[in-house]
Amino acid sequence: MGKNEFLTPKAIANRIKAKGLQKLRWYCQMCQKQCRDENGFKCHCMSESHQRQMEVFGQNPNRIIDGYSEEFESMFLEHMKRSHRFSRIAATVVYNEYISDRHHIHMNSTQWATLTEFVKYLGRTGKCKVDETPKGWFITYIDRDSETLFKEKMKNKRAKADIVDEEKQEREIRRQIERAEQLISGANGVDKISENEDAKLFSRSDDGGEKKIKLSIGSSTKNMGKEKGEGSSRFVFDEVDDGKKFEKDNRGKTGGGSALDELIKEEEKAKERINRKDYWLCEGIIVKIMSKDLADKGYYKQKGVICKVIDKYVGEIEVLESKHKLRVDQEELETVIPQIGGLVRIVNGAYRGSNARLLSVNTDKFCAKVQIEKGMYDGRVIQAIEYEDICKVVQ
Repeated sequence: MGKNEFLTPKAIANRIKAKGLQKLRWYCQMCQKQCRDENGFKCHCMSESHQRQMEVFGQNPNRIIDGYSEEFESMFLEHMKRSHRFSRIAATVVYNEYISDRHHIHMNSTQWATLTEFVKYLGRTGKCKVDETPKGWFITYIDRDSETLFKEKMKNKRAKADIVDEEKQEREIRRQIERAEQLISGANGVDKISENEDAKLFSRSDDGGEKKIKLSIGSSTKNMGKEKGEGSSRFVFDEVDDGKKFEKDNRGKTGGGSALDELIKEEEKAKERINRKDYWLCEGIIVKIMSKDLADKGYYKQKGVICKVIDKYVGEIEVLESKHKLRVDQEELETVIPQIGGLVRIVNGAYRGSNARLLSVNTDKFCAKVQIEKGMYDGRVIQAIEYEDICKVVQ
């Protein structure tokens, strides 16, 4: 029987020793070989295979160290994500769990000499929350995926809440307008009635006998109507200054109109803040290609229809003349303004997503006048909207 065959006690002991984690200073990362003592590591460094690996390392050491550093960081963070995703834990505990795998990337082969430097690097780059305490360094993994989903969810929730608030505000404005119209029409139908002045009521008997006079001070129009319904004939004399009443009515009308205008302006400002985005592409609009890189292929200043929007900023365009399909970034596209009376879509701003009819164009100020069609804001006229915020729609 040989000295170190498979089932000999010596071979079994060697396998048991090699199974556990050995000292890191006797590990060769380039050869991925673990030595059990200093003599073995010295013999390995003098071997021909190790010398060849050192020649490879000497040709480009920075690239190899950066590769080991990147792999060590990704595996360390992956272990944090799996084992301690939502907990605050000591960095030494995580490191001991990470190096329990004997095939891990050793820190002495990376750009970080100590665990403290590596932890500071994670905190500086924003990949972990780092705290220094008397008991050592503590780290908390920052889950970018969950954070992004949470932010997106909160953003959608706020957008829905803003839409609900806008609808409530719109209904309240309409209710106020209807109430103001009713008050105005009611005021025009009543002649010579004052709310704050006394009314003197005189009544006489129909027969030729004794005349009875009744004087009522401070009677309201409601009581007057009630007394008229009882069948008695009365003469009503109201001492009202018509000029003062006319001025008062006009003052009330103008004040209500200015308040309504301010309310509408505030509403539009709020919608402008919410709906103003840095991307404006949407399906079904006609755009002009302004990319000079595509001039050689004949697509420069060609018009096309956006069939699909990719990642909000890239549009898949079908050229109208050649029917070819291209993918162009929105920075290299331009909106198209139709003729007067044409249908446009508002692609950015307060009324984003609404279809409107082009009424006029102001070439000096580079803006247009449009009237919204259909939807909540049907019939609303926007006096000045920039060219970049409207685009021709395919009909």
